[in-house]
Amino acid sequence: MENTINEQTTAQVITPEQFLGHYQGHRNLTRKVIEAFPEKEFFNYSIGGMRPFAAMVKELLAIAVPGLTEIVSGHTSELDENRDYGSTKADFLKKWDQDTEEINTLWKQLNAARFQENMKLFGQFEGSVLSQLQYFVDNEIHHRGQGYVYLRALDVEPPFFYDRS
Repeated sequence: MENTINEQTTAQVITPEQFLGHYQGHRNLTRKVIEAFPEKEFFNYSIGGMRPFAAMVKELLAIAVPGLTEIVSGHTSELDENRDYGSTKADFLKKWDQDTEEINTLWKQLNAARFQENMKLFGQFEGSVLSQLQYFVDNEIHHRGQGYVYLRALDVEPPFFYDRS
């Protein structure tokens, strides 16, 4: 018997709820990395021309809720990595927590049947809804890794990379 893959079937490797749990686990870990940063270094520390971690977190915030909102609503918005989230690490953590709840709310509005639909996120990035969501996670992991390098260079013990609780 020959096995074929048909994107139109309902067979899944992971459910939308499991994907959300995976994504939120990564967000939990990124939050711990933000918390681990000394206040001043969160905004100013850089190695090798990389941006300070606060600037990377701004990018993550600019993608997560605005991107998911666009996926759910179908209304294109512009990617804005320069929004003002405040001037303290506590301000960023508050926004992070608000966005975490907003992601949960928006996720309930996302129909899994749309995961294979193509779209152009922020009017720029073409791919399926699933590939956009996977990018959200991959990009966060990438920047969190940069945060780990910064923390190590600052002699700050980062959270365990596997602790996504």
